[in-house]
Amino acid sequence: MLRLNWCVINDETAGRIPCVFPALKGTPVESGNRKLIRPSFNEFKEKSDPPPVRKPVATPQKRQIPPDQTNAENFYYVKQMQSKTPMVITLKDGEVLKGVIEWYDRSCLKLNRDGEPNLLLYKSNIKYMHKGEDV
Repeated sequence: MLRLNWCVINDETAGRIPCVFPALKGTPVESGNRKLIRPSFNEFKEKSDPPPVRKPVATPQKRQIPPDQTNAENFYYVKQMQSKTPMVITLKDGEVLKGVIEWYDRSCLKLNRDGEPNLLLYKSNIKYMHKGEDV
């Protein structure tokens, strides 16, 4: 036969909880006052050795997002315009144009040519460009 007894725990939050003990013939079961012995954190801290001193490790910083524009293209055009460098421009259809870049904007280049009409070229139609052979 099992007998339901109340166990009292010395914890203010726990209170009384039911416990099941085997019934001893005629002997009342007493729950002992058991106290949890736990050292305070300060005592533990004082007893332990201090941790070895480590050199601070440089934490890698988050990589920054690269800028949308580097302005390298603009720098190149300005340099070629100021020095009036003869340029050779090859279009996507294979046509080769020679001249000096007079001005540019976001989508176009104006190419001055000797003995031929000046051209306004869309950058999207340019396959590649390089300095002319006269340089």
